[in-house]
Amino acid sequence: MIYSELNASKLSMTGIAIALLIISLWTISLVFLLMAEQVEQTSIIWKAMAIIVQAFLYTGLFITAHDAMHGTIFSKHPHINYWIGSLALLLYGFFSYDRLLKKHLQHHHNPASESDPDFHDGKHKNLVAWYIYFIRQYWSWWRFISLVITYNSMHIFLHITSANLILFWIIPAILSSMQLFYFGTFIPHREPIGGYQNSSRTISIYRSFLWSFIACYHFGYHQEHHLQPDIPWWKLPSIISSR
Repeated sequence: MIYSELNASKLSMTGIAIALLIISLWTISLVFLLMAEQVEQTSIIWKAMAIIVQAFLYTGLFITAHDAMHGTIFSKHPHINYWIGSLALLLYGFFSYDRLLKKHLQHHHNPASESDPDFHDGKHKNLVAWYIYFIRQYWSWWRFISLVITYNSMHIFLHITSANLILFWIIPAILSSMQLFYFGTFIPHREPIGGYQNSSRTISIYRSFLWSFIACYHFGYHQEHHLQPDIPWWKLPSIISSR
């Protein structure tokens, strides 16, 4: 009993530390990139690397919010999970935590079905069509207007160039949505030949620890996540290694 409580406390502190680290790295990186001067004159390689890193940190924001939805950042204090998840989604793109929480629980209760908000409608099954259909499910005029206002405010009042905003704020966010969709929805939940083989209607894609992390914060362990949603993303590989 005492060991379990100590272990839970250790996991919670680690979860908070990792969540705050991701949020901090994203913030520091974004500020640095937005304030960078003469970006147009820098090498394409440098700009590409900066975009990739920022996109990866964007994905980390969403993964952090995702863990908050499952109460795995600080299990003993739901309000801390809520606050961190809300902050992560606000930074990610002005998403409503409550709305996404409702949709994500729907996904877990009815994976790869007509009641799953992340699943295709039976017509848009290929990668591109499904991605567009997926994005439409989370479209919001309120979010769009908020993003436009934020873009123009940073451009006009903070004198951040359009090039910096497009390269390091807009493009990384779009790439992150593609990464999350591909590794978190399309690959694990598309119907395999012969049909689904388990109740979670998903599969796992196993890679080395490093590539699993780089691909999408171990989201390849998708069946394991559906079976044990109370396991934080950074602990998913340990499920396999402990078998």
